[in-house]
Amino acid sequence: MADDLMSTFRISAAGMKAQGSRLRVISQNIANADSLPTEPGQRPYQRKTITFKNAVDRQLGLKLIEVDKVGKDRSDFIKRFDPSHPAADQDGYVLAPNVNKLVEMMDMREAQRSYDANLAVIRTSRQMLNRSIQLLRQ
Repeated sequence: MADDLMSTFRISAAGMKAQGSRLRVISQNIANADSLPTEPGQRPYQRKTITFKNAVDRQLGLKLIEVDKVGKDRSDFIKRFDPSHPAADQDGYVLAPNVNKLVEMMDMREAQRSYDANLAVIRTSRQMLNRSIQLLRQ
């Protein structure tokens, strides 16, 4: 039983680590959502994406999740009409980041819920382990 609980700890911890990485990427996207280039021809901040992969801990025989890579969203930048901006092109448009704050907030809520669910599993497993130890002492 203790081995099963320890496996549960490791699996949930891997999930928390992955979702923590996801939250960091989302935070970077939100922080840079309004940043604009400073000179014509410069590219604005490009939204980052994160992908996960299944990993196997061969020593323990566990299937875990981990970050595969942090990439860049290849969708088009947003064009804003602002002829007075120093980075405006000859038509008066400035390229803005391809970050949609609403999408980022929804992703953040999903990542936070997944993180919290993994944390709840760890707490419950810890309680079960403590209860088992108490029963063995009696």
